[in-house]
Amino acid sequence: MSDSYDVIIIGSGPAGYVCAIKCAQLGLNTAVVEVSSDAKGAPVFGGTCLNVGCIPSKALLDSSHKFTEARDHFSVHGIGVGSPSIDIAAMMKRKDKIVSQLTGGVSSLLQHNGVTVVQGRGRLLAGRKVEVTDSDGSQSVISADNVVLASGSEPVTIPPAPTDDQVIVDSTGALLFDAVPERLGVIGAGVIGLELGSVWGRLGSNVVMFEALDTFLPTMDTQVSKEAAKVFKKQGLDIRLNALVTGTRVENNAVTVTYTEKGEEKSAEFDRLIVAVGRRPRTRDVFSGDSGVTVDERGFVFVNDACATEAPGVWAVGDIVRGPMLAHKGSEEGVMVAERIHGKAVQLNYDCVPSIIYTHPEIAAVGKTEQELKAEGVDYKAGSFPFAAIGRALASGETEGFVKIIADAKTDRIIGAHAIGPSAADLVQQLVITMEFGGSAEDLQLMVFGHPTMSEAVHEAALAVDGIAIHMPNRKRR
Repeated sequence: MSDSYDVIIIGSGPAGYVCAIKCAQLGLNTAVVEVSSDAKGAPVFGGTCLNVGCIPSKALLDSSHKFTEARDHFSVHGIGVGSPSIDIAAMMKRKDKIVSQLTGGVSSLLQHNGVTVVQGRGRLLAGRKVEVTDSDGSQSVISADNVVLASGSEPVTIPPAPTDDQVIVDSTGALLFDAVPERLGVIGAGVIGLELGSVWGRLGSNVVMFEALDTFLPTMDTQVSKEAAKVFKKQGLDIRLNALVTGTRVENNAVTVTYTEKGEEKSAEFDRLIVAVGRRPRTRDVFSGDSGVTVDERGFVFVNDACATEAPGVWAVGDIVRGPMLAHKGSEEGVMVAERIHGKAVQLNYDCVPSIIYTHPEIAAVGKTEQELKAEGVDYKAGSFPFAAIGRALASGETEGFVKIIADAKTDRIIGAHAIGPSAADLVQQLVITMEFGGSAEDLQLMVFGHPTMSEAVHEAALAVDGIAIHMPNRKRR
């Protein structure tokens, strides 16, 4: 192992390992420092996303959705399967196999691209030196012309509900249940809470979700959040807004939750409780006080639009910097930083970063919401189209939701897109591409969309922006 590199990356989550691979592809002598290890002491790559976040949760979401399909929806197709059962151990084994395959793939990619792996806990010192602490406590120091901080995030904890990894768990523990809890409480009705609540609700849990805010999914377009609330209620999720958890008591392998709902003191008992109130940047002990790196009051590293910190030659990407905590956002920041280190002044378009909730139906969005545009005084026009009027959706039995497109009233450029329904994430990605190239509603109106496809909802929503949708009555415009 060398003592000096062109680039050292601390952390191998989606932001870190992608940055490392890109740096190596550009001919830079690159090292990645990773503290996580498996039972055999080998480094584990992929960070939260691959190991205890995006990937395992999506595996469980897929398994639980297939279970509900067999239980509730096969009969309409003339398919009889009796009363399906769920084998939690087998479901978890599948999830673990997927995680292992992907994390092993990252290891192979790092090796293939010539990235040096340094195992241990990395800490940035002054002068772009990195102190590495091994599992036995021994320390060494390596240095680089550029250091990239990519240490990721961790679940937020709250005093009223301290986790014990058994009855009260965080999002990681919720991926490890060995049985379906009959009564499941979830603190937080955001992305993580909804996805985990959906998994166990589909498998038979009676799910109650406590949301301290008085608005459901406030960052989503209001039209989407209202539709989502209606759909999740129909699915059996009991979402209680303006419900602030004030305490918990664990007794006899159950937990009693005390909370205030609209000012009234209440309590409820559960077999398991998931704390899903968000995530915080993992920046403690990642750099020394004299490294030149500074953070805000919430622990996020200060960076400019190019992810450069205030310390020369030091960069930060992913969950530890401003913006949404999204794996794809961090990955592209990693690519941008690698290119900038190599001398190319590329820039990430933060206006075109999609957000996705992998419930069923999916929810996805990019750009501005109507409520944001109203608050900013922007003149806009909007159109939406329901999946209930799409042939492919009807044939698939996936008719809930809609696609919505928002365009600037003067230029016709698309400035926001929102969807709830089948393949929402993939359909919004079509609109991400359109927005990235400065496309307009008219551009989409003039395109040919395959029939029958879910993407026809994008075409019709674009037509609806100007009140000229074909397959539904249009509202008269003033």
